[in-house]
Amino acid sequence: MLRRNIRLRREYLYRKSLEGKERLLYEKKRKIKEALDEGKPIPTELRNEEAELRQEIDLEDDYTAIPKTHIDDEYANATVRDPKILLTTSRDPSAPLVQFVKELKFVFPNAERMNRGGQVISEIIESCRAHEFTDVILVHEHRGVPDGLIISHLPFGPTAYFGLLNVVTRHDIKDKKAMGTMPEAYPHLILDNFKTKLGERTANILKHLFPVPKPDTKRIVTFANRSDYISFRHHIYEKPGGPKSVELKEIGPRFELRLYQVKLGTMEQSEAQIEWVIRPYMNTTNKRSFIGNDQESDDKRKKIKA
Repeated sequence: MLRRNIRLRREYLYRKSLEGKERLLYEKKRKIKEALDEGKPIPTELRNEEAELRQEIDLEDDYTAIPKTHIDDEYANATVRDPKILLTTSRDPSAPLVQFVKELKFVFPNAERMNRGGQVISEIIESCRAHEFTDVILVHEHRGVPDGLIISHLPFGPTAYFGLLNVVTRHDIKDKKAMGTMPEAYPHLILDNFKTKLGERTANILKHLFPVPKPDTKRIVTFANRSDYISFRHHIYEKPGGPKSVELKEIGPRFELRLYQVKLGTMEQSEAQIEWVIRPYMNTTNKRSFIGNDQESDDKRKKIKA
């Protein structure tokens, strides 16, 4: 099993190393195709390769024309089988952290919770690979308050590191009758304001934690990005007065996520390449959003108020 994982990892890294060459070849083909479609002369730098490239263009279809990226390899099996998630904590978890992870188990369908004990991360990841888990979620705390969440996709990555803020669990809410019970149906997803390339990457990591729901499911999970803080909300809806009247009921938990690193590898691989990381100087760039377009959201809100 260990040799197989090493071989698969090497194949994945080799395919990733070829991305630059494939992208360059794709750009050359695109320029030739545009010149032929518009009746313009072939660019001078491509005239020596024109015959060979035109032959390749004729043999391509919609599936093979656009080069694949390492992201396609990471989630190649996402549409084939439902996600299978392992939830665990840092060592010696406090009672609030254990309670929060218990509630997360119901948020993510097909999730299993494991007591960390004395196991190290590398042992957990290897065991999850052997048992065909698709993701590992590790929750951290500071003085009894959950403050960090790591999502690692198996078998190759990526791994996203989030800060965890303003956690309110179902256990903290006193009025249990108003909150209702937690349904276990697969939820519909709402991903709001993930407009940039990094935002699409983050949305891709989050959405593949959930399987495809049935059309009539009344459970909704929302990830709404505002100023690079991702708000998680969990609702069910009812139609008491017919199809035109909708009542939303929040069933918890609720929390905020702040992305601070994306790594091209699994959690235990310290040598893995860092795709994106937040730097100290980025905290002062108030006008710039890395995940979404907050200016566009503000404009929409102004139009609605007007």
